[in-house]
Amino acid sequence: SIAGSMEAAKYVGGGFYDFYMVDEDHLAVVIGDVSGKGVPAALFMAVTKNLIESQSHPGKDPAEIISLVNASLSRNNDENMFVTVWLGILDLVTGRMTYCSAGHNPPVVVRRGSRPELLKSKAFLVMGAKETAKYGSFEVDLEPGDRILLYTDGITEANDDYNGFYGTDRLMDVMAGNGDMTPERQIE
Repeated sequence: SIAGSMEAAKYVGGGFYDFYMVDEDHLAVVIGDVSGKGVPAALFMAVTKNLIESQSHPGKDPAEIISLVNASLSRNNDENMFVTVWLGILDLVTGRMTYCSAGHNPPVVVRRGSRPELLKSKAFLVMGAKETAKYGSFEVDLEPGDRILLYTDGITEANDDYNGFYGTDRLMDVMAGNGDMTPERQIE
């Protein structure tokens, strides 16, 4: 199962997520967050999202895709915008996910019968900042029933009425307590 939700801070924004089949055995999932807000961020987001999908071909790993897209975004970036991105490609046969983070928040992984954990790896430079930035891919094996939550800092940095952040610990607690819910309900 897969589900997603997004609420922009303004009428339009720079946050995005997507999922699509690279081929019949590989599912790509991507999330990103562009610096800034409003129309400029939304335009940069649209370009980023389209470039990532257009570079996602069978046999390409996430680091290779991110490197190619980063080079394109960095050229003629007169506005000095950047985007954090997390891209994973899941092999639906083996359960192995290959992924790369360009400065994005680490996903939360919930394995059946275990406490949620952050899927930590090296977070490389944000995209759009330096044309020659280097990226690398990592792997994690997922079993049936495991869950992975991708999110932006809009969740963990949301303020309550007392100016306190929602925070990563609270997000992990919510994930721990709702493992039997559908993905749609868990997002709510």
